Amino acid sequence: MQVVKGKSKKTRITRQQRRVSATRQKLLEAARSVFTEKGLDTATIADITERADVGKGTFYYHFKDKNGVIAELIKAVLGELVAAMKDKCAEISDVSELLDTIIGVHIEFFSRRWEDFVLYFQGRGDIHLAEGYEGIENRYLDYLESMEDLIESVIKVQISKKSLRRIVCAAAGFVSGYYSFAVIATEDEDVDQTLRSLRGALVASLTRFISESLPPSGAVSKIGFS
Repeated sequence: MQVVKGKSKKTRITRQQRRVSATRQKLLEAARSVFTEKGLDTATIADITERADVGKGTFYYHFKDKNGVIAELIKAVLGELVAAMKDKCAEISDVSELLDTIIGVHIEFFSRRWEDFVLYFQGRGDIHLAEGYEGIENRYLDYLESMEDLIESVIKVQISKKSLRRIVCAAAGFVSGYYSFAVIATEDEDVDQTLRSLRGALVASLTRFISESLPPSGAVSKIGFS
């Protein structure tokens, strides 16, 4: 009988943990939806709890404040995005192909995740503000550094961090512009086809920029370039 009671107690704990996890996920999904509609600044905790149909006490059980929700959402989105980039770029050894793939992964990743793109776009802008949301900046810096690591792994030569940062920010900026254009495009307009030449021109320009940033060694400068 004691063994049965022990199992019952363990089952009750497991069920409670599942309920807690489900409630936390419901709050995150509600927050993502509210942030998409109202923006990071104007959305309130009351908006989130109303959308999730829970009380404010439940919110504060899971999160310290709105910053905590934003940071967790962005961490999850960027974590998945970085994992997708690493997977797609694993076998690439050419710089141009790598840059185009990085951009392509972003476009494909957000094509079915509009709410996540809005969060990405708003959070990316937030890191340039004097007073941003705590925890966001580090998430984005880790994300940018992941792209920089991919580029360095292909060129196999160290270039300045400033140059690398400009390159990855340009790639991220193109993605933001791509979806900003998609918002105003007509339903029958092929956004990818419309921006294909611009994407190719950006990749060519960034490839040339990387080549010009390499050490002045004829043998070394050929690494990672077709």
